Amino acid sequence: MDTVYIVDDDASFARGIARLVEAAGWRPRVFASADAFLGERHGRETAACAVLDVRMPGMKGPELQRAMVEAGIDFPVIFLTGHGDVATSVEAMKHGAIDFLEKPVPAQVLVAAIRSALVRHAEARARERERRTLEERIARLSPREREVMGHVIAGRLNKQIAADLGIAEKTVKAHRGKVMEKMEAGSIAALVDLCRAAGIAPQDAQGLPR
Repeated sequence: MDTVYIVDDDASFARGIARLVEAAGWRPRVFASADAFLGERHGRETAACAVLDVRMPGMKGPELQRAMVEAGIDFPVIFLTGHGDVATSVEAMKHGAIDFLEKPVPAQVLVAAIRSALVRHAEARARERERRTLEERIARLSPREREVMGHVIAGRLNKQIAADLGIAEKTVKAHRGKVMEKMEAGSIAALVDLCRAAGIAPQDAQGLPR
């Protein structure tokens, strides 16, 4: 279940948001201070976002946002404040906040902002999983297989690759087969797409990375 972290020293207001979050089908987690939130272990199994009060005793909302970035807590942030000002809003957006809403915020507006934040985080998590999976596949390749792959995605034929690398054509075919297997690519087009996603450039006729 997606989680909404609510950090607000106004207990009554925070409970109201929690009820709204729960009614929308998400799991609310309420914290009365920034320190309490930072002391929590945040899992990576579901999408999440943080709804932060701007002005709290101790660490303020924008300070908490910066602390989250430093701690690697990548939840999208929505700020709620009764004391909104342009400078604070601009600074918050610079650090990645996706919304800055003034209290009292209409329920439908807050729910829409939270839904957008959760979708954004779910998409970011999916991209991160894909990136890690791709890195794991690439790590399986030997240096020679990586080299052959660069030539394959450049569109060179087996005999051309063999001449470029000074190896037998049957050896190229063997390496090529291993590349397709380890990269889990069903076609050259799929391999090209995977390499593009990983930022791997084709290699030139001399076998040197571009």
